[in-house]
Amino acid sequence: MSSFPLVGRLAPSPTGAQHVGNARTYLIAWLSVRSRGGRVVLRIEDIDSPRVKSGAAEQALDDLRWLGLDWDDDPIVQTQRIALYEQALERLKVQELVYPCTCTRADIERAASAPHAEHEGAPYPGTCASRRAADAATLGDRPFAWRFRVGDGRYPFVDGFLGTVDIDLNVVGGDFVVWKSSGTPAYQLAVVVDDAAQGVNEVMRGDDLVSSTPRQLLLYRALGLTAPAFTHVPLVVGSDGRRLAKRHGDTRLATLRSSGVSAHALVGLLAWSCAWIPRVEPISAADLLPLFRIDRLPREPFILSPQGLSQIGYKVVG
Repeated sequence: MSSFPLVGRLAPSPTGAQHVGNARTYLIAWLSVRSRGGRVVLRIEDIDSPRVKSGAAEQALDDLRWLGLDWDDDPIVQTQRIALYEQALERLKVQELVYPCTCTRADIERAASAPHAEHEGAPYPGTCASRRAADAATLGDRPFAWRFRVGDGRYPFVDGFLGTVDIDLNVVGGDFVVWKSSGTPAYQLAVVVDDAAQGVNEVMRGDDLVSSTPRQLLLYRALGLTAPAFTHVPLVVGSDGRRLAKRHGDTRLATLRSSGVSAHALVGLLAWSCAWIPRVEPISAADLLPLFRIDRLPREPFILSPQGLSQIGYKVVG
């Protein structure tokens, strides 16, 4: 067993309201750490400024408290840490691991020669990969992003739920952006810097982020940082098998709360979906601590139906 204390994290993004799917992943992450006596840290991931909603960060904290999920220390806020991300970028420049890229999204799509996953976009074709970091000074007023060189693109890792994962990044995305043309850090760089700074050694998150992991592992290695253990769990989906969205009705936690649904009722539904209790019945997050077992979690996504929500006293209005 590691001599280092277990540290996990909750990292809501204030780009919208937290919903039932977020709640399930937060609950699993919190239980995984607290059931083993670990610490939980909190981070507000607000660097995606055009999409950040006013008041959403405060609402996310209220939602977590309502669910019965606590954390240690004060939350950190990404927009207050830009200087740290800039320092990391400079380290990557010195190593020639990043280069200035002037390609637009449309340029990349036009260059694509093979089908690609919708959420990943076309793999980057390497149009600007021959540039060196110093070439940024020759671009004048042309906007550019900084891309990380993935090399051979293979960085297998052992996932705490999925087992061995081996993704070829040259097929899934290619060289990736670590600093946007808008002048702000990209998600991949910011979370690596922050997880390392907060001492996070367990990352528990939805399996829609599996392809982020080899990218982040490459950044940990490039920055000389120790990578955490990663575990990716199935998402909550609607009756159509797609990720929760407005088309599935209002499943925001704030809406459930205002309609009279108790936190214990929702936690009971989520605990049942994880196979920790035999039936849907109210239970607190704290009372689930001795029942937590990651290996009991079903392999398939949890389908959240209107009938399921009606069991906890909520009627979905689409």
